[in-house]
Amino acid sequence: MIRRRRTLLISIVLLISLAPAISMFWASWFAERHDCVLHEGYVNPCIVGGKDWGETLYTAFVMGWLMMLTLPVAATILLVLTLKVAFNLIRRVIRR
Repeated sequence: MIRRRRTLLISIVLLISLAPAISMFWASWFAERHDCVLHEGYVNPCIVGGKDWGETLYTAFVMGWLMMLTLPVAATILLVLTLKVAFNLIRRVIRR
């Protein structure tokens, strides 16, 4: 039960840490797919299906700057998990 909670907590923190990258990639993909101009300078209109997505795309794209804080957290979590798995494998091999 404790392992499940720990795994869930690590997954949530990892997802939150990667959210700015995901939003930036989504905004870039959406703007490119619908031939919209997207950059960090200011909001550009992007009319898709009668709705202006410009403000949403701009906000999602600028969230990429938050990656400067969150990606080191995600990298640290992945490093710790990788080391934990390696140590567990080594321990299993030594026990045999």
